[in-house]
Amino acid sequence: MQPWETVTGRCDSPVSMPLSTVSREDCMKLLLVWLINAVSLLVVTHLMPSIVISSFSTALIAALVLGLVNTVIRPLLVLLTLPVTLLTLGLFIFVINGMLFWFVGSSIPGFIVHGFWAGFWGAMVYSVISWMLAAILLPSKG
Repeated sequence: MQPWETVTGRCDSPVSMPLSTVSREDCMKLLLVWLINAVSLLVVTHLMPSIVISSFSTALIAALVLGLVNTVIRPLLVLLTLPVTLLTLGLFIFVINGMLFWFVGSSIPGFIVHGFWAGFWGAMVYSVISWMLAAILLPSKG
């Protein structure tokens, strides 16, 4: 098979991408990051009583939705609020993170965030915990 040929339907060879661009290790790392984020959400619920997750499957769904929201919606919000972000020397990014965390909490059944401030602090704690777990569990490239 030539490098420009593609196959469909498997994780190690996605649709319309060359076989050499995505490896099995990349897929496993993506799954591990997803699990780390779900576990981080569960830890946040134990540290903050104003955030509730009903089950591990809900944590998996919430971690997936948070990842998608942070990938698609967050950059648009950052761009639209750039003047305010510049005026606040970047501190408005924390408000955006809290609002998105609160939004995801209000849109997924079984994931409850009680108010903006719970979302604000929950997003901060979630990012620190997921960063620490990723630093411990994920292999470094160098």
